[in-house]
Amino acid sequence: MGVDGRLRAVVGLAQAMAAACAPRDSVRAAARGARLAMDGSFAAISAWERERGMLRVLVNEGERRAGEEEFPADESYPVHEFPEITEFLHERWVGGGGPHAWVEYAGGGRPGRRGEALRRRGRGSCVVAPIVLSGRAWGELYVARDEGLPDFDEDDAEFATVLAAVVAAGLAQNERLEEARRLAFTDPLTGLANRRAVDMRLDEALEEHRRDGAVVSLVVCDLNGLKRVNDTLGHAMGDRLLERFGSVLSLCGAILPGALVARLGGDEFCLVSVGPTADEVVRVTEEVCLRAAELELGEGVACGVASTGDPIGVVKSSRRLFRLADAAQYKAKAARSRGPVVAGRDSAVVRLADAAQAGRGERRRFRGRA
Repeated sequence: MGVDGRLRAVVGLAQAMAAACAPRDSVRAAARGARLAMDGSFAAISAWERERGMLRVLVNEGERRAGEEEFPADESYPVHEFPEITEFLHERWVGGGGPHAWVEYAGGGRPGRRGEALRRRGRGSCVVAPIVLSGRAWGELYVARDEGLPDFDEDDAEFATVLAAVVAAGLAQNERLEEARRLAFTDPLTGLANRRAVDMRLDEALEEHRRDGAVVSLVVCDLNGLKRVNDTLGHAMGDRLLERFGSVLSLCGAILPGALVARLGGDEFCLVSVGPTADEVVRVTEEVCLRAAELELGEGVACGVASTGDPIGVVKSSRRLFRLADAAQYKAKAARSRGPVVAGRDSAVVRLADAAQAGRGERRRFRGRA
């Protein structure tokens, strides 16, 4: 491949990674782009998991051999078997050098596991290029050619070094995007989803309800006693109460397949369920109330439930479901109920929610009557 061809390959690799919709797709695009750019038969990208001391294969791309899955569940190798990724390269960087790829051969060259693996899998040579993010070894790009094809040479190693740098830039961008997405849809204190994530999930769920009749349920929880804890014990203890209840809600929500558990803000939490029956959701909410009452801080929780599996009328938008669940929660709080109040099983709750709607009241307007 000439200079122009290699330049096009570099640009194509970067564009393919940028166009990927998920981290897995991005890693696969990187491996495929590198394999094609290097005229290789096979490519893999591995990450160095420092906490495990393992080099974990993320993707195998191209002509795979027996036992080589495209996305392995756990194909990992102890890093001490490949010390160059942790020792040799580090020493080079300390000395002022930079990461550089190298070539290994089935018939000789650098001794070790790679040559043995090449022979065992019918490959003649490979190029190994370290992937470096923020000045630290992140993992490696590995491209191999089958026996009978021309061996890689030092020019190929130089080119692989460039490709690994492009892959590193793509991975760094993806990590920043993933972190931004995570922060955009996550409550920083509890690690639960936030209101934005709830709104998106409810919109999707109600579309599924209209299309397939899926049961959509919303549980709204108001944590009792948070102000007292903040005022008497300090906000650090108040944060601890919020975190503890978040864990309780997450634990109970896991009983419902695919449930989304979120903190809406302040002392408000919610759970969105799609699929399970209204009775199942109510049972889980009862468990939430029991566990919340056992926390060493706070004064339990007030929970309201609204489900399309109950007679609540037509639900055209998430706003109506929120009004119903919030009205039920308001009644549970006013009555100091030990268990949840269910909108579709209490006509007064439905009237309260519909009155708020008729008066153009939003969630907090009718709660303010307490």
